Amino acid sequence: MKGTNNSRGRRLLYRCSYYLFGFVLSSLTLLALGVLIPRKWNNYSQHGCNLNICISNTGIHSNIIVPIKNDAFNWKEYISLDKIGKDTNNSYNYLSFGWGDRDFYMSTPNVADFKLSTTFKALFLPTPSVMYVKGYQSIPNELEVKCIKVNQTDYLQLMQFIQASFQLNAQNQKVRIGDGHTDNAGFYAAKGSYSILRNCNSWTGEGLRKANANTPLWDGLSFAIMLHLRSGCR
Repeated sequence: MKGTNNSRGRRLLYRCSYYLFGFVLSSLTLLALGVLIPRKWNNYSQHGCNLNICISNTGIHSNIIVPIKNDAFNWKEYISLDKIGKDTNNSYNYLSFGWGDRDFYMSTPNVADFKLSTTFKALFLPTPSVMYVKGYQSIPNELEVKCIKVNQTDYLQLMQFIQASFQLNAQNQKVRIGDGHTDNAGFYAAKGSYSILRNCNSWTGEGLRKANANTPLWDGLSFAIMLHLRSGCR
């Protein structure tokens, strides 16, 4: 009788292990397909593409980099450049925008600062979000950066998306909540909740789709964003 129970237990354990392995393998396969499959296939029909959008990849986060001012949009009308970073510089030529979990983003400037508790909370619990704004004199060369051209309509849709991601106070102003990881950056209150289903790179993907740019089927990883980044232009 005891031997029979042990045999049944081993069979049950084997079945559970088999199904668990199958679940993990299926999940990894779907994830890989989501990363490798683009949302668009050779849909390049837009014209009048003369405005630049750049995406930077830090290895964890992807950020949207755009000029301070061009013929279509002027960020000086919507954000105080001298209040972005601690250096009170207002001579930037480009702004970088990123969205993410407030606690994780503000307390994790690089991989060495990872905390398991903060990471777990960010991934598996809906948490407050933050906008990370950084000013540059030129496109940064210390990061992986990829640029595309879009037309004015698509560009303005992206600008509206970025603006709508900021949380505003009663005076309809953006709310700066802390210094950035460098003197030329700052954190701002943002709309939306961060989770494993909508992370920093998902936000970048949403913005790029507003600009009619190509993104991966699953845009949760920064390298996947860079892999598929294409504009809708000929």
